[in-house]
Amino acid sequence: MTTVATRVGKFVWHEQVSDNPGRAETFYKELFGWGSEVFMPGEIDYTMISSGGTTHGGFSKAMEGAPPPHWLGHVQVEDVDQTIEKVKSAGGKLAAGPFDMSEVGRMGIIADPQGAFVGVYQPEGEGTASEGIFVWDELGTTDVDGAQRFYEKVFDWTTKDMGEEFGGYRIFHRGDDQIAGLMANQDPSIPAAWTPYVGVEDTDAACATAKELGAGVIVEPTDVPTVGRFAILKDPQGAVFGIIRGEPTS
Repeated sequence: MTTVATRVGKFVWHEQVSDNPGRAETFYKELFGWGSEVFMPGEIDYTMISSGGTTHGGFSKAMEGAPPPHWLGHVQVEDVDQTIEKVKSAGGKLAAGPFDMSEVGRMGIIADPQGAFVGVYQPEGEGTASEGIFVWDELGTTDVDGAQRFYEKVFDWTTKDMGEEFGGYRIFHRGDDQIAGLMANQDPSIPAAWTPYVGVEDTDAACATAKELGAGVIVEPTDVPTVGRFAILKDPQGAVFGIIRGEPTS
């Protein structure tokens, strides 16, 4: 059983943030076959992604002043307020919050020194244990060393450089667990941002379906040795996400 303690420092929730959550819900349901559940209907009407009897994320209405449509990952922490202080001392900023949500917990949205946004979340009670839909998170940034120092300080992550074979790709760890990837943007004009990856059975088929539904392709289906076949897409509203069929680990 996954406990609260073992989820600290990990991505536990992902949400697509836009001015039209209903449009996002329709696209992703058609692409991935997800179901949905409405949290606190008539009061909040927050639509959650449902699959396999578990909720994994949601579709959120953008607040005033929010960036263009995007995916926002949330990392579980022991104490949101203490984490925010770490963020500030490490050169990051508080973008929104912190605020409390009844039956959910306390959360805030932070921006790292390079401008990438991520949520921090302190659950009320046991919290969620969402796994299996969003299989990876990856930070593309304008300053890899600076980002590494920031996240190591804020989330107590450690970092491993995968070496020249993987183009200097780095992986964040929390203990023995792999948390996320870190890489330099090939085009320095591209803003720093986190990208979530959804696991699929067939990368090429999913990419083709996404195109039919109005998505754009940023990176065509590509093989990475010992990792799998991935693609990076932009949904019809402009939010970027990845898809991947991973290679068996044994």
